[in-house]
Amino acid sequence: MAVTTEATTSGARQTVRPAPDRTADRIADLERRQARAAAPGGTRRRGTFDARERVERLLDKDSFTETGLFVRARPTGDGARRPYGDGVVTGHGTVDGRPVCVFAQDSTVFGGSMGEAFGEKTVALMDLALKTGCPVIGLNDSGGARIQEGVASLALYAELVRRNVQASGVIPQISVVLGPCAGGAAYSPAITDFTVMVDGASHMFVTGPDVIEAVTGERTTAEELGGAHASIAVNGNAHFLAADEEDALDTVRDLLSYLPANNLERPPEYAPAPASAGDLLDVIVPDRLGEAYDMRVVLRAVVDDGELLEVQELFAPNIICALARVEGRSVGVVANQPLHAAGVLDIDASEKAARFVRFCDAFGIPLLTFADVPGYLSGVRQERAGIIRRGAKLLYAYAEATVPKVTVVVRKAYGGGYAVMGSKHLGADINLAWPTARIAVMGAEGAVGVLHRRELAAADDPEALRARLVAAYESTHGTPYPAAERGYVDAVIAPRDTRDHVCRALRALRGKRAPMPQRRHGNIPL
Repeated sequence: MAVTTEATTSGARQTVRPAPDRTADRIADLERRQARAAAPGGTRRRGTFDARERVERLLDKDSFTETGLFVRARPTGDGARRPYGDGVVTGHGTVDGRPVCVFAQDSTVFGGSMGEAFGEKTVALMDLALKTGCPVIGLNDSGGARIQEGVASLALYAELVRRNVQASGVIPQISVVLGPCAGGAAYSPAITDFTVMVDGASHMFVTGPDVIEAVTGERTTAEELGGAHASIAVNGNAHFLAADEEDALDTVRDLLSYLPANNLERPPEYAPAPASAGDLLDVIVPDRLGEAYDMRVVLRAVVDDGELLEVQELFAPNIICALARVEGRSVGVVANQPLHAAGVLDIDASEKAARFVRFCDAFGIPLLTFADVPGYLSGVRQERAGIIRRGAKLLYAYAEATVPKVTVVVRKAYGGGYAVMGSKHLGADINLAWPTARIAVMGAEGAVGVLHRRELAAADDPEALRARLVAAYESTHGTPYPAAERGYVDAVIAPRDTRDHVCRALRALRGKRAPMPQRRHGNIPL
């Protein structure tokens, strides 16, 4: 409406007369721009959701608040249309009522490539997540750097990685690869805490198959090079394998339920749930030392509802790393798996477990270790590949961790394997052992062969003598009692009572405080 003033004989008088309704026009213009900004930039791949659909399926209904909707890419002189959003959807919402920040790359806009505006939106979201102390989830579907924007694109990749590093150990960071994740785009997920990939749809590599063939002459496919199965089972770049996009987003929601919002908060707590029948544990360890059994059966008899969220299940399967709950509270489980290579520690197993231990320590998640380990794997290939340096990472991780640490020795705990798998000497708080535990420098057969080599060589019946010597060694050194006598083991327990003892230990350690010396950081043997 417009206000005018008229002169009269008695003085000035104000009158009101209709004027054009500019506000309605502006609201209509806003709505047109919002619709244009929300529309996909092109046709999405068959069988996939677009960026906004992915966000909506991840978050609680109607909880998403978008940021940077009207951001546009900078003109580059190529005459290309600069759509709103610049190929990435950013914002915040909730998962099970808990705040999260999320970005989703839009492959229908410039192939999801990162330009300057795209990168600035993502970096701004990371800054928001750090300021508010909530997890950040990246839905990746990108061909890499936007070539036409040159160095500006590269600069924003570096800015994003810097935010990943600043957020590391402060807020959980989860990457979901839902399409290609190539070139510089692959390094940000590598720094985040967990990466989820979709079988048959996700690819993650620095250099694509075409470039590799052109440079080296080697032929390969995207699936063989960096597909979901290769990234999870072969090179360990990713942590969870999903059947489809819905399954990938469900995995993220499940994962978040075990994690705190940040390193100053505790993980969410749930009503305690019973485990499976513990009586089975009394008979699960075979009498014959070389016979395998499934460690998962042991774990499921201890944790709530028998539920394990395994991390990198297909990579280095000789060790199990999983998130679980005991009495409704999150724990990180590390356990040797006798079904694979007798549960031996090799390079891959050491690095897999070391990273998991450090994650749990960063976010205040207690560590529960189950040991049945013949030691570190020997051999020329492992030695040349750096088993000393790389195997030391697990020693470092356990020794550095200050969260409550409870260890159960189930069967073998030999040599360096005994020391590294949550021993008292690396700072474990409460150590338990089953009567089947064998804690020694090495197995009886190997020890007898070293200690009594000359006697065996001179014996009339070396096999009979060997049997007697092995039995004698096992009766003294092949039991948990010498370690218990020295206080290295707090209690030798009946296997069926394991859950009860673990629950008591974790309750006792709930208020643990472990101040560390002042320093910038340690120097883990990378």
